[in-house]
Amino acid sequence: MSKSVVFLARKLSKVYRTGAIDVVALRDLDLEIFQGEFIVMLGPSGSGKSTLLNILGGLDCATSGQAAWRDHNLVAATDDDLTVYRRQHVGFVFQSYNLIPSLTARENVALVTDIADNALSPEVALAKVGLADRLEHFPSQLSGGEQQRVAIARAIAKNPDVLLCDEPTGALDSRTGVSVLAALDEVNRSLGSTTIVITHNIAIAAMADRILHMHDGAISKIDVNTSRARPQEISW
Repeated sequence: MSKSVVFLARKLSKVYRTGAIDVVALRDLDLEIFQGEFIVMLGPSGSGKSTLLNILGGLDCATSGQAAWRDHNLVAATDDDLTVYRRQHVGFVFQSYNLIPSLTARENVALVTDIADNALSPEVALAKVGLADRLEHFPSQLSGGEQQRVAIARAIAKNPDVLLCDEPTGALDSRTGVSVLAALDEVNRSLGSTTIVITHNIAIAAMADRILHMHDGAISKIDVNTSRARPQEISW
């Protein structure tokens, strides 16, 4: 049985206007992403990766074209519509961990579970990223990789349909990065969250279902993996 399309973009464009200068971030981009896929986006800085991710996540709005998540029109949506969309359906993971230093791992994750309708418990979310024994630790007592995994636990605690990750291993060494990727891989496989990861590390593409190569605001090539590698099998 074929998987359903969850993201659809047609002639999607984004132009940032700075005074008299127009900067084209996306140009007439077409894209389909399927339920439960693990997508990796590759491309140089300025190729439009983060802009596309932000539009799909409801953090930014397109200038023209179409973008939809299922029946949610992400171009015509109001600010309130996008807030509800992000709260109910999307989890975000960024390069910076954005943890509150005065709260434990459990309490940082609970910030999300308190507002989500179909949330996992903090204990379950932290266990999924291998931190069941770090519930009461503060960020200062955790390594960089552990802090990033707390950030992933916080993102998945709302049980999101979509998990969007912008350079989640960018500040980590290879060994620590593998543990973070293993957490993302586990979440995608066990929860079925459609997962999109931006990275500059070409090796990470081996764990994707499809790799989107971006250049100059458009998708220049799409590669398909017939079998996904596990993070531990990746040669950095």
